[in-house]
Amino acid sequence: MRKAATIRDVAREAGVSVAVVSRVLNDGTGPVAPHTRERVVAVMERLAYRPRAAARELQQQSTTTIGLVLADLTNPFFARLADRVVWEARARGIHVVLLTTQEDPHLESDSIDTLIERSVGSVIATPTGGNVEKWARLAQLGVNVVFVDREIEELPDIDVVTISNELSAEVATDHLLRLGHTRIAFISGPETTSTGRARVTGFRSAMHRAGVAVDERFIQSVPFRGTSGSDAVSSLLSGPIRPTALIVGNTAQVRNALSRVQQSSLSLPQDLSLVVFDDNPWTELVSPPLSVVRQPIDMLALHSVDLAYSRLKGSISDGARRIRVDADFIQRSSSAAPTT
Repeated sequence: MRKAATIRDVAREAGVSVAVVSRVLNDGTGPVAPHTRERVVAVMERLAYRPRAAARELQQQSTTTIGLVLADLTNPFFARLADRVVWEARARGIHVVLLTTQEDPHLESDSIDTLIERSVGSVIATPTGGNVEKWARLAQLGVNVVFVDREIEELPDIDVVTISNELSAEVATDHLLRLGHTRIAFISGPETTSTGRARVTGFRSAMHRAGVAVDERFIQSVPFRGTSGSDAVSSLLSGPIRPTALIVGNTAQVRNALSRVQQSSLSLPQDLSLVVFDDNPWTELVSPPLSVVRQPIDMLALHSVDLAYSRLKGSISDGARRIRVDADFIQRSSSAAPTT
């Protein structure tokens, strides 16, 4: 007995993606060029493909699989986030398709295309900040999108789960201000990302509220990948006026920044107080232990999977949800009152 044709058979024979076949089967879910529609329908007829079976196939696949698009798995933050998302998804009987963009908008674009072809029902993603139209298109196709850690301001209708980035930066800055520091430097992620912008905004707000002028030379926005955190520290320490305190708000660059500080002649915290955004056990094992903004990765994963799963099940269908969870500030020995 001949095996019944599948939706992937139709897509392959017609030279289109599974998503295009899905739009042909479900008229009104997205545009399909007339000649493409005719070609897909012709292949369906030739293969004796049954649309009702297709609908069941798509429904079954999309409700048991979510896509996870993360920026950089070499970053311990995202590696931990991936692990927790997979754990939460498995607890709900959901499979995860994991893709990484390496902070590259072009790779991100390819990842979005891949997820469309896989017919996933929901996607959890940390966007690079680009591909606004492609993310919007994915949502228009009926795929539930949840942005985690970062968001895209141009897409207010997409669910977002993130930490309170602005508040977290304010808390870290207030801590150093209360210790008596006024020459405080801040290393952030790229200001093309929502986290980079929000943390710099929080830093500025705390300084302004304390009546302390911000030295623009003390704000360094650097990429997540590479060793630019080390270069930023070198620039700050070699300037005509040296900061007495430093906040590293770029999680991916914490180790590079710390390595450069340790290579200098400065001592923590006698010559430089240090606060970092991180969630790694090693931060309390170094000497001196680091004061940290501990990001609640487990809660980010929990809320993200809950939203993605609830959207799949149809248990929530109202407007976009925006969930912000507070980070914990933990003071250790790397921050103290200035000695000069």
